[in-house]
Amino acid sequence: MRRSNPVSRSNRTARTRDRALHVWRDMQRGTSFSVAARNNGIKVGTARKYLGAALRQDRPGGRIYATKSHRLVTYLQIPGKHGAIEITAHGSREATEIARYKAAVNRFLAGDSKALAPWHGRKIAGVELITDGRTLKDLTQNDALPYSLYRSLSGGAA
Repeated sequence: MRRSNPVSRSNRTARTRDRALHVWRDMQRGTSFSVAARNNGIKVGTARKYLGAALRQDRPGGRIYATKSHRLVTYLQIPGKHGAIEITAHGSREATEIARYKAAVNRFLAGDSKALAPWHGRKIAGVELITDGRTLKDLTQNDALPYSLYRSLSGGAA
């Protein structure tokens, strides 16, 4: 019997979890469960396994809905003093806060000098947020932040 590499299995699991979260987000936007699963390349049973309590069904055989929020663990990146750092977001509300902060960083780097003001002195998932403009600009000039985080630096081109 041949065993698979544990590293590749964990990468595959992470990608599957990510696809399941995309299914949940698509359902939030009105797509049905089965269509969202198909669009994200994941089986309905696998998505159900990973999403669990983030789904609800009013009656057996009835339509499956995404809950308003979830408590699933998501791994996201935010700017750190020496480059991007990965943090663990516990639930959709914390992940949304991280997205709002990253959007503020994008607006700041695109020229909005007041975009970071609401984030001064705040923490998300126990991590102090960087709001010093000079530090953020230095990080982007030294390519210490991943391109995927800050699309606005290239004018939004993908």
